[in-house]
Amino acid sequence: MNFTETAWKVFNQSIEDYHVSDDVNTLINNPFEKDSLERILYAKNWIDTVQWHLEDIIRDENIDPAEALQLKRTIDASNQKRTDLVEFIDSWFLTKFENITPRPDAKINTETPAWAVDRLSILALKVYHMSLEANRESASEEHRANCQAKLDVLLTQKEDLSTSIDQLLTDIEYGNVKMKVYKQMKMYNDDSLNPILYQKGQQK
Repeated sequence: MNFTETAWKVFNQSIEDYHVSDDVNTLINNPFEKDSLERILYAKNWIDTVQWHLEDIIRDENIDPAEALQLKRTIDASNQKRTDLVEFIDSWFLTKFENITPRPDAKINTETPAWAVDRLSILALKVYHMSLEANRESASEEHRANCQAKLDVLLTQKEDLSTSIDQLLTDIEYGNVKMKVYKQMKMYNDDSLNPILYQKGQQK
């Protein structure tokens, strides 16, 4: 089983586990061994899955404004955890390939392996939920047909993205691509970088 096959399997296990209770407040119960790559991937997708459903909830037109504000804060915190975990996955790959010497003509990819994995995790959620819509008995036949067409596209995208990720990892392993990681430098959560936050602090 190659990397993306393992990742896809873990992502879907996380999604299935979440939907046992289908509750954004459910605590993660990671079934994989400590320090294993599978454990990291499961944690990554669990964050994505919870956030997917938080984004659904906050779009309720009748939501209480105070609840919406609290949900926005929760989503912001989730985004930060997501970014931190993606960067942790890149650190895992950096360690894995630390003894690889890139070729003199090695290329630099537009995104790191972990950010590509992030896209695969979100894609697993899209496939899961589009499949539900394509088979929802309460929906119209037209709706199900439209969703099936979208699902077919998503599954093609899954194959293409998986191939691209596996090729990227192979290229890094053989020195054809130089792995270079940049931190995301998120500014909106930082009291010293977000002007709304640091100006408020100066006014006290």
